[in-house]
Amino acid sequence: MGAKKAPKHRLSHDTEREFGGTLGAVCIPVFLPLTVLFLICVSQSAEASVLQWPPCLPSADQLWDPLAPTLLLAWIVLHALLYLLPLGKVSEGLALRDGSRLKYPINGFHGLCISAVLLSVLLALGAPLGYLCELLVPLAVSAVAVSFLSSIYLYVRSFWAPSDALALGGDTGNPLYDFFIGRELNPRIGNFDLKYFCELRPGLIGWVVINLGMLMKEAELRGSPSLSMILVNCFQLLYVADALWNEEAVLTTMDIVHDGFGFMLVFGDLAWVPFTYSLQASFLVAHPQSLSSLTAAAIVALNDTGYYIFRKSNSQKNQFRRDPTHPSVSGLETIATATGKRLLVSGWWGLVRHPNYLGDLLMALAWSLPCGFSHLLPYFYVVYFTVLLVHREARDERQCRAKYGLAWDAYCRRVPYRIFPYIY
Repeated sequence: MGAKKAPKHRLSHDTEREFGGTLGAVCIPVFLPLTVLFLICVSQSAEASVLQWPPCLPSADQLWDPLAPTLLLAWIVLHALLYLLPLGKVSEGLALRDGSRLKYPINGFHGLCISAVLLSVLLALGAPLGYLCELLVPLAVSAVAVSFLSSIYLYVRSFWAPSDALALGGDTGNPLYDFFIGRELNPRIGNFDLKYFCELRPGLIGWVVINLGMLMKEAELRGSPSLSMILVNCFQLLYVADALWNEEAVLTTMDIVHDGFGFMLVFGDLAWVPFTYSLQASFLVAHPQSLSSLTAAAIVALNDTGYYIFRKSNSQKNQFRRDPTHPSVSGLETIATATGKRLLVSGWWGLVRHPNYLGDLLMALAWSLPCGFSHLLPYFYVVYFTVLLVHREARDERQCRAKYGLAWDAYCRRVPYRIFPYIY
């Protein structure tokens, strides 16, 4: 058995390093937390200028509030308890290198609904949810601290994991890079999967709560929330609810299947998502915008178009993976691969290689448009997400070419455009 595992272990040390290798592993954990704090401060400043020099950064007394870590840890514990509730079904993930399949509770949407009920009770009791606006910076600092501490724990515990439980790209022998990218693929405490829990629970639902806090703050300041704020909250709530309703689909994503659980994903899940994806709502508190009914209708139409493309393409892919004989996908044209799998070359996946990314970007633009055109900051998410998805698409391209070989080349000839039809 040992002789069979050794080649895989050696291959992991030779794996191409991503995100700038060691240099990226050193710089990203420093600059991304600073970026989060910078963006929050800019969103709440009068100028809201990302080009201001010296840059807008919080003062030392703004970084700490004992209420912030208390709320953050209570929120994480709440969702850990909701994760353990015997609600929903249990699904199996993809086969691991040893042939086994891990089981995952599909109850994230239940967690969202229970959270909504609890928040409704708190609001009915007069809880000042708008105070989240003042707590954003210390909450972000607390999330960064939890991310670092969690990543250290994950890195240390990975040395007790068997070699076939390590991520192929995360066991390079370079401690800085492995800490950043993640050594262990599916770290668990008993049956509690740490990566899967963080992927869609505390950070993603926390994003919605922060948005709601910004809406309540605007209502306190101006008597009622603006149409712009309502649209941003509704659009992003739809996105989060959709992700949790279709939670089972995350079991086939790159994050779960390929990436180890290290600082990159921990920080992204717990700090980056809730505190940068909520920038539009934070911006609108300090910079109210008015929308005409016609403009609002056009923005809603854009978001609905993006959501339709995103959901239909993802549903088609997931249905094909689960049951290629299902009537909704059985008539689609495919290309056979040497691995026994087939690649879709018609339907949504014959239009571009990543139609779900196209839908994602259309929605991202719709989330920013309610903030007007007077500032660049609300469009940070669109720019960032475009860079993220282009980079993610390139990573996926390399993995698919290595996995499918000539079949992938044939697929690329059939479907030449990656994200934007006739453009890219």
